[in-house]
Amino acid sequence: MAKRFFVTLLLMLTLPFAACAADSGTQAVNYVEGEHYDLVSPAIRTADPNKVEVVEFFWYGCIHCYNLEPSLKAWKKTLGNDVDFVGSPAAWNVGMELHSKAYYTAEVLGVLDTLHPALFQAMNVDRKRLSSTKEIAEIFTDHGVSSADFSKAFNSFGVGSQVRQASARARAARITGTPELMVNGKYRISSRKAGSQANMLKVADYLIEKERAKGAP
Repeated sequence: MAKRFFVTLLLMLTLPFAACAADSGTQAVNYVEGEHYDLVSPAIRTADPNKVEVVEFFWYGCIHCYNLEPSLKAWKKTLGNDVDFVGSPAAWNVGMELHSKAYYTAEVLGVLDTLHPALFQAMNVDRKRLSSTKEIAEIFTDHGVSSADFSKAFNSFGVGSQVRQASARARAARITGTPELMVNGKYRISSRKAGSQANMLKVADYLIEKERAKGAP
């Protein structure tokens, strides 16, 4: 009788701790190809083979991309030094090409941290179409960039080349919407497959670890 009481007491004491461990999120989640993310085939070459590359495909006029930005900004801070994050603006038409040029212009001028959120705000909050170079130039000059510097960068061969590369990358990855993420040129993540924008980042974390486990880098 005493032995049975002791076993019962032991179970009562240990079960709450087991439940806490299960609820704490420490258990590994295995995401499944085709169910939670898609394979990119053939794989796309990354800029630095010694790092795991994460690409975000986005468009400034996409409200879903705009809503993802705060979470994405916080998530990027958690990435290790062995991870490169790359923004890749989608450009499926002439208007989107202008917005893609705006992104790379801001990058070339070293004002991406300021202009990236400003361009999102202009299209999603201020409801500006940014359908002309003049409208985009006004966003830049409003944030301290001279008209001459903007024009030189916006119309440069380098910016045009980056826009073409981004378009080629999106086609190779078979991107059909925004936002989407691509990990190491091998895996594509959409909110539809992941289940939510928050889950997109969780799947990305899983795939980053998957690549690390393979020895890349």
